Amino acid sequence: MSSELPVPAAYLRVSTQRQGQSGLGLEAQRSAIIALVGSFGFHEFVEIESGKKSARPELKAALAYCRKHKTKLIIAKLDRLARNVHFISGLMESGVDFVAADMPQADRFMLHVYAAMAEEEGRRISERTKAALAAAKERGVELGRNGKLLAKQNRSEAVEFARTITKEIDKLGLGVSGSLREVASALNDAGIRTRNGSHWHPTSIARLLKRID
Repeated sequence: MSSELPVPAAYLRVSTQRQGQSGLGLEAQRSAIIALVGSFGFHEFVEIESGKKSARPELKAALAYCRKHKTKLIIAKLDRLARNVHFISGLMESGVDFVAADMPQADRFMLHVYAAMAEEEGRRISERTKAALAAAKERGVELGRNGKLLAKQNRSEAVEFARTITKEIDKLGLGVSGSLREVASALNDAGIRTRNGSHWHPTSIARLLKRID
């Protein structure tokens, strides 16, 4: 009878079929997981689904694999599971331990905190978008097509800002290989702020890097 321990399950998720076919985002996630587990290997489960949806057949299969083999679930980043505290809490109660490669030392409490921060940031972005559209409507701007153009422009500007910041990270000698906390601290020490003038945090660094996946 083999005494070898079962390899963990690795869960990778992208939001669109196009990303799945091109490998965009998947390779970065895979590299992060490989860096964590090293030569031990892992059993891979790939999901092509929006993070807002709770129906995840591949995640369900990955959890079943973990329960059967009494092993852990590995993810590259917490947002590859969800940006929803309730969803993350449900996984914590599922009986399967999971580890995020970008924060491997995070305990259950810290995972709750990071999930709550990500959910709150998403809520604030939604509120700012709604306020901007309402203000545009009051000015007589025809929404619909113009609203979509505004949203597209905002996304484009966010991606361009993300690329600019990654160049600054490289100049600081960290690259994206540094921990999220190290990168956030270095940017704050250099006086470089977020798009809205705030200090950087590990979660805001993770969101920024996701924009250029």
